[in-house]
Amino acid sequence: MRFRDLKRMQVDIETYCQECFTFPNSARESDRITAIAMSDSAGWGRLISGKELDEGDMLREFVKEICKRDPDVIEGHNLIRFDLEYIEARAKRHKVALTLGRDGSRLGGHAARMQIAERTITYRKYGIFGRHIIDTWILAQHYDVATRELESFGLKDIARQFGIAGAGRTYAPGDKTSWYFDHDPDALFRYALDNVRETRAIAEILSPSYFVEAQIFPYSYQNIPLRGNATKIDALFLREYLHQRRSVPYPNEGRDVAGGFTHMEYQGAAQRVLHSDVTSLYPSVMLVYNYLPQKDELGVFAGLLCDLRGFRIKAKELARGASDDESRVYFNALQSTFKILINSFYGYLGFQMGHFNDFEAANQVTAKGRELIQSAIGWLKDSQAKIIEVDTDGIYFVPPENVQTEADEERLIADLAAILPKGIELELDGRYPAMFSYKMKNYALLDDQGRLRIKGSGLRSRGLELFQREWLEEMLRLLLKNEREKIPEIYNRFVDDIDQHRRPISWLAKTETLQDSLETYQAKLKTKKRNPGAPYELALKAERRYQPGDQISYYVTGMKANVRINENCKLAADWDAEKPDENVEHYKAKLRELYDKFKPWIELEKPSEQKVTLSTGPAQFSLFVPESG
Repeated sequence: MRFRDLKRMQVDIETYCQECFTFPNSARESDRITAIAMSDSAGWGRLISGKELDEGDMLREFVKEICKRDPDVIEGHNLIRFDLEYIEARAKRHKVALTLGRDGSRLGGHAARMQIAERTITYRKYGIFGRHIIDTWILAQHYDVATRELESFGLKDIARQFGIAGAGRTYAPGDKTSWYFDHDPDALFRYALDNVRETRAIAEILSPSYFVEAQIFPYSYQNIPLRGNATKIDALFLREYLHQRRSVPYPNEGRDVAGGFTHMEYQGAAQRVLHSDVTSLYPSVMLVYNYLPQKDELGVFAGLLCDLRGFRIKAKELARGASDDESRVYFNALQSTFKILINSFYGYLGFQMGHFNDFEAANQVTAKGRELIQSAIGWLKDSQAKIIEVDTDGIYFVPPENVQTEADEERLIADLAAILPKGIELELDGRYPAMFSYKMKNYALLDDQGRLRIKGSGLRSRGLELFQREWLEEMLRLLLKNEREKIPEIYNRFVDDIDQHRRPISWLAKTETLQDSLETYQAKLKTKKRNPGAPYELALKAERRYQPGDQISYYVTGMKANVRINENCKLAADWDAEKPDENVEHYKAKLRELYDKFKPWIELEKPSEQKVTLSTGPAQFSLFVPESG
């Protein structure tokens, strides 16, 4: 079966939020569904209007339409963490049976959680008999682990970044959907239909690789994105060993495994930067040096790894040769998925629950990886290249002065690759006119098209307010274009905008989600298990009842830069543009603090430094220390 053979339906709901609240909550009687947008892969679409039907009848039409169109897959963006939860709660209120299964059974679900890189995601895991549920928000999280390219996981932002947002696309701010329902419902309905069309396009880019995985692993298409890669690999072992009627060993007890080589050689802006990458370093090391699980008597591990590594290399070739952006994004998503998967074969060696784990082999792999990447670094230094940063299998560096053309660069990389053992392949993975190296795994790249790519939480933390993120982006762009003399000017412009209250409060406000009930929060305060928090204090003072899952946007008030935020804060919804009362000094101080972090590179007043390399076992760490210290 091919991906295009699937009958895929997309769903998006719009909701009404009671006045005085900022975000909808399905538990509030006054809130409701105002629109249900539906589309499918055949090009069909429908809008179930809250102007024409009451909420109960809307939900009944929703059920009828799914049963009539009979999709194999139901897709949505944040479908399992918002839309289905909201639909389930409102259907229960109206006593509507969500008989969405192909056998007439009801939608069912239970609490679950999953780990994606450093993020733990809690959600309600739903099941519909005979159908699969695919959430493009989850797929975007997986995509970002491999690429670190997404600035946010919002539907509209992803569509713009993938280049699939239509020119005539209708936009409606999330906090204005209730206003649109009351005053311009047609615009709201167009917006909802555009949402499902964009969801369909994003799914067509990100989903096919998981469909391929469903044909490899003994898990359903729906469950593939929800399972960890080590768990998938273990399932392949179990399937083959049981098929051949062979015994399955117990997992080995856990032990420490040393990591890869990470090293930062240079801080600051650099021009004409190359990125070389050892293709699938750890999988290649495992295959070349036979660092494989000792308990794998059937040789399943090596065979699977060879096949998947071949898939990834082919996908990368197709991405490079793609003639249009859509194909390029699709093949990049495919190769990124296989990259994560094959790299997980190394992770499986150190997976405590893996029946065929092998911690000794895992240590052999990382030790050889460190040896190989350090030999590449040494060769580049001998060739007069300037190393910027090294992270396990990739090296950012400025080539020697005699390397001027792209042909020169290709020859340099070919010569470097030649020093590595047969089976360990190195390639040129990127050319960048400029790079700013801030700290390990935190950097900004300017590509040939003038696009800015920011990596690392130190430079693009989602904890920063919007005004800080905007200033950072403008500052980094000027720094990389060697126009640092303009940076004080944009700093002064931002300061003046704060002083003169020129921007809406959303520019300064912070939004946080209530994780605990107010009772739990107060209990933790009494037992000193946590400190006071601004969103909880605001919720306690409010005349309305806030619940876990509600989000609160707030801003800081007062006259001094240093204030207790939990005692000097207000709801963003209470801000009055005619009488602005945001704490100007507080926000200017935050901007100044951000400026000062980058002042040495902005004003070229970097203190005299010496590089200190610390060695702890196999790993090395470089620190930049003022000579006086």
